[in-house]
Amino acid sequence: MTNSTIPSTAVNPYLNGNFAPVRPEITTDTLQVVGELPPELSGMFVRNGPNPQWTPIGKYHWFDGDGMLHGVQISEGKATYRNRYVQTRGWKMEHEAGKAIWSGLLEPPQMDNPHGAYKNTGNTALIWHGGQMLALNEGGAPHAITLPELGTIGEYTYNDKLVSAFTAHPKVDPVTGEMMFFGYSFAPPYLQYSIVSAVGELLQTVPIELPMPVMMHDFAITKNYTIFMDLPLTFSAERLHRGESLLMFESDRPSRFGIVPRYGNNSNIRWFESSPCYVFHVYNAYEAGDEVVLIACRMNSTTVLEVEDTPADPDANIPRLHQWRFNLRTGTVSEQRLDDVAAEFPRVNENFLGLPTRYGYAGKMANSPLPLFEGVIKYELNSGKSQTHEFGQGRYGGEAVFAPRPGAITEDDGWLITFVHDEASDTSELVVVNAQDLTSQPVARVMIPQRVPYGFHGTWVSEAQLKAS
Repeated sequence: MTNSTIPSTAVNPYLNGNFAPVRPEITTDTLQVVGELPPELSGMFVRNGPNPQWTPIGKYHWFDGDGMLHGVQISEGKATYRNRYVQTRGWKMEHEAGKAIWSGLLEPPQMDNPHGAYKNTGNTALIWHGGQMLALNEGGAPHAITLPELGTIGEYTYNDKLVSAFTAHPKVDPVTGEMMFFGYSFAPPYLQYSIVSAVGELLQTVPIELPMPVMMHDFAITKNYTIFMDLPLTFSAERLHRGESLLMFESDRPSRFGIVPRYGNNSNIRWFESSPCYVFHVYNAYEAGDEVVLIACRMNSTTVLEVEDTPADPDANIPRLHQWRFNLRTGTVSEQRLDDVAAEFPRVNENFLGLPTRYGYAGKMANSPLPLFEGVIKYELNSGKSQTHEFGQGRYGGEAVFAPRPGAITEDDGWLITFVHDEASDTSELVVVNAQDLTSQPVARVMIPQRVPYGFHGTWVSEAQLKAS
């Protein structure tokens, strides 16, 4: 989620072109495949994203739209497609009213709205855990989703044990099956940290104290630790009362990284300070001797919710792959930029999440004021080399999700899957790329019968997981 400052002039770009909503919900059982879908590739790719049901109230930000799921189920070389709204409480109320009830992030909070100041859109990401698919938005509870139908069951609160908001980026330990998540808020202590067992039981929630409320979009795990990022994108009611932005990047504040044992709490978290920056998305983290290593897409600063044409910082909103090393013995921190190319939406083979990874993948940013991805980069961290799969002239994609080959014994044995939109023909397709041969043509292109708007995060649900849902 980068380069997302709303221009102060002209038509809102996030309501036009391939950012514009697609409101019909359709199901298509037979899709044209160009190339050949690998016979071992069996499961479902689902991607979430903003898709406003009604004309927005006031200024519209890309983050505001109602969640819509786009799913392609693949089996025996064939594919089917369906798209469905995430039917949150807010979606249902506005559907009944026939109009928008909530304004968005660029408008003042609706403190007089009897239905609440903000709407949980369920529009950001997805996680499959404990036999259940969840649609996520960091402002509230997750929503349980049926597979493969993509129907909304309702808010998922872990038998009413959920006491905080729920990050859009929970982490599942591939060894233990545990899921870690957090929720931030405007009230002290500003952060809650939770752990869910492999079978879906919420085991614990502990408070983590922060100096002030911040937007904490992502975090990281290792085998033994959880890493929180207290970065200087802060919320301030005082600023809002002065007619300034509720959310603002404060360049004079340091970045703080908190490392806590997995089952630790506020009493044994260790904080490390580094240069001011912002991170929307983490690539991975792992342990190396006395050090915890964090890799993420780092920006010098961000104007994510400010309305301006030209940020004061020329490097604002430009994410690049970056590494931090936190020495738990000496307390020192080192930083290193790993690549000069602007890239976002990093992913790894999630069978190696929290462990040392050799490979990772991220969307290559196009030279555009809008968050457009012109290709996928494969990083080889041991050598520092990379390869890029280009989508082609006038073709832009999204986050590339790694689908491992069943029975694979090497980390990069699998496929990268993403939606790609062709601006010239105004058509969309699902692209499947061999992760071991990134520079070649896609092994398959699945033609989608209607346009798929640019969106946020997706996930691959294996055939075994589908059967267990």
